[in-house]
Amino acid sequence: MARRRVKLAYIFNDSKRKATYRKRKKGIIKKVSELTVLCGIPACAIICSPFDSQIEAWPNREGVEQVIERYENTFVIYQSKNVNQESFLRERISKAEDQLKKLRRDNHEKELTMAMFQHMQDENLQNMSFEDANDLNKLIEKNLNDIEIKMAKLSV
Repeated sequence: MARRRVKLAYIFNDSKRKATYRKRKKGIIKKVSELTVLCGIPACAIICSPFDSQIEAWPNREGVEQVIERYENTFVIYQSKNVNQESFLRERISKAEDQLKKLRRDNHEKELTMAMFQHMQDENLQNMSFEDANDLNKLIEKNLNDIEIKMAKLSV
């Protein structure tokens, strides 16, 4: 015989509501018990009722405290491992800014290298700013030092 679908709505009749509460509470505790036995996991149920003055805890108060303590410890560890979205985005922005600085530096160095080769071909460099000319001088000195180091390695 198929079960009929129960309409989920507040039960106004007090005696029917209490009877339904007892049946459903028993069913929930049975399901939690089955879950712990079948899956071998710690689980608990805490039921507060307007009909009873005491709070019901399954399997017992100590078992509930152990499960809650384990949950709280796991939650703290999980929170410390995970990074929230705001800090993740800040980190990504910082990395992107660093990458942009590096690319700008590399681009500037390549422009100076091109200017150095133009100067070697006797092209006019009068439109170069003082700062760029100073950077070009540093680049030429760096390249000369690199060449001297390579020549010293080859002669040894």
